[in-house]
Amino acid sequence: MDHLASLRLFVRVVERGSFTAAAADQGVPRSTATEAIRQLEARLGARLLDRTTRHVAPTPDGALYYQRCLAILADLDDAESALRDSEPHGPLRIDAPGLLTRTFILPALPRFLCRYPRIAIQFGQSDRLVDLVREGVDCAIRVGTLADSDLILRRLGTIDEVTVASPAYLERHGIPGSIDDLQGHEMVGFVSSRTGEATPLEFSVGGVLREIRLPMRVSANHSDTTADLARRGFGLVQAPRYRFLAELEAGTLVEILPGFPPSPTQLSALFPQSRQSAPRLRVFLDLVAEIFEGAAL
Repeated sequence: MDHLASLRLFVRVVERGSFTAAAADQGVPRSTATEAIRQLEARLGARLLDRTTRHVAPTPDGALYYQRCLAILADLDDAESALRDSEPHGPLRIDAPGLLTRTFILPALPRFLCRYPRIAIQFGQSDRLVDLVREGVDCAIRVGTLADSDLILRRLGTIDEVTVASPAYLERHGIPGSIDDLQGHEMVGFVSSRTGEATPLEFSVGGVLREIRLPMRVSANHSDTTADLARRGFGLVQAPRYRFLAELEAGTLVEILPGFPPSPTQLSALFPQSRQSAPRLRVFLDLVAEIFEGAAL
């Protein structure tokens, strides 16, 4: 294995925390990957990786070397892309909420894949926090406020939120006309994967955002489940308006307190530093930005 290939392999071992996964990503046997890293360490006269039976992690020297390798490989990729007229190609692993993917991204996918026939996309769909580097994900599209991280963030826009309940629930509890009328109501709890707690409801009152926690008898940590619980009459729920468009039009869900809307939610793309120079990711992010710029959110 040449020196450049060894650097790319080393970066993947650090990111994946596994020789086996990194070797699979690079299309080489695990034994080849192990020997290449051994030779790289011998060449540098430094131990780059701490190995255990379950995990591989960089040593302090390895962590510094990893950052330098990222910069070198990014510069090299940029230089090669500028000098050759080659179309973006290769696999992309994208993690995004399922409904958002189905509603906005999939309709535009045929046009995108026709334009870039050498790109292959694998979608993962979850509400949980995903370790992009460790799990080999190129990009995550996320809704909401994001914690600080070493990932690069690209803002895609904002999404209108709505408060809804089922007609059966409102028949039992009444339709609130003001924030004070929420006393005696219940909410369906959405449990944040980041905090482990149910997220409070939000209402804009006179330009000021108020958070209100209502009693809840049921909660879930997945947005599809909380939406279904609301449809079944278990309480109030807040979610992006696009999620409930069909039900609101059909009357199977009712918007409440429209004069006191939740604050819009940020929509962002997150990706590791090591992916920012990949042409296939750049063109995909351009597609997603175009989609949400023109979407009725």
